[in-house]
Amino acid sequence: MSGTTETHTRAARLVGHGEPLSVETSPLPEPGPGEVVVELAFSTVNPVDRYQALGKVAPDAKIPRTLGGEASGTVGGRRVLVRGHGLGIGRDGLWADTAVVPEAALIDVPEGVGLCAAAAIGVAGVTAWRCVTEIARVRATDRVLVLGASGGVGAMIVSLARSRGAQVAGQTTDPAKADSIRAAGAAEVIVGDAAALGGPATLFSPTVVFDALGGDYFGASVGAAAPEARIVTFGTSAGESGVVPLQALYRKGISVRGYAGLLAGEEELAVAARRALAALAEGKLRVPVGEVFPLEQVNMALSSLAARRTAGKILLDLGR
Repeated sequence: MSGTTETHTRAARLVGHGEPLSVETSPLPEPGPGEVVVELAFSTVNPVDRYQALGKVAPDAKIPRTLGGEASGTVGGRRVLVRGHGLGIGRDGLWADTAVVPEAALIDVPEGVGLCAAAAIGVAGVTAWRCVTEIARVRATDRVLVLGASGGVGAMIVSLARSRGAQVAGQTTDPAKADSIRAAGAAEVIVGDAAALGGPATLFSPTVVFDALGGDYFGASVGAAAPEARIVTFGTSAGESGVVPLQALYRKGISVRGYAGLLAGEEELAVAARRALAALAEGKLRVPVGEVFPLEQVNMALSSLAARRTAGKILLDLGR
């Protein structure tokens, strides 16, 4: 007998595609070379996690496995964001109270930033930061229209664009979410579907459009956009295809860029995460938290995400 005490972890396990996740307690493996044990605090529930659970993303990855690709926590008192490096897909993820992760997956959380907000930076925060600062390069002279502005990424884009001095309008189909969009920094809220964009959005005449929705919204945004506008598309929650008014696109000289996060390398994404965390510490980025569920209610969290009933990010409290 060695006298060592075996460490256990409580984790949300994918046991079959389309089946409810199972919260189980199991032995925590010993960390190997270049790995550390993280005591996890919060993790986000992202659309990609739900797609993995359904088998629409990484259908050939091992089962059973722990889901979750980003979280916050501590390592020996060091406050960290954990992200990337195959977590949740190629290896067990972060929907757990404790996890063994590559040390390279750790990013320090700045003073003044809570672990709850930090947990949302690895995916949504990085997407928002890169879309606003690297792809659209929003300036103070811009008029920015954010489609799906009550979503986790959309609300962060609203706050970042506003912090750069731009005039910001946010779109939602749910009047109950208008106040949260204004709280993120939007001076104007457009309530309505793609068909409703023709009036108020055209009057706003955006020089930059961020589109998380796709479907009919993309074509409507082309019609509403100002000459030489930049459109950044990063999601298709309203549809993967739609009709584009090509004549308006080329006559206005509109530029279209897609956010290709999957093409970026780990170091590039880590740099963006550090910059987004710094913006959060400086008050230039706001993380809207809609709902927080204990780990045992992970299936309720996934259902809430699917129903789109909450504004902002959905998180798991891994310590409850």
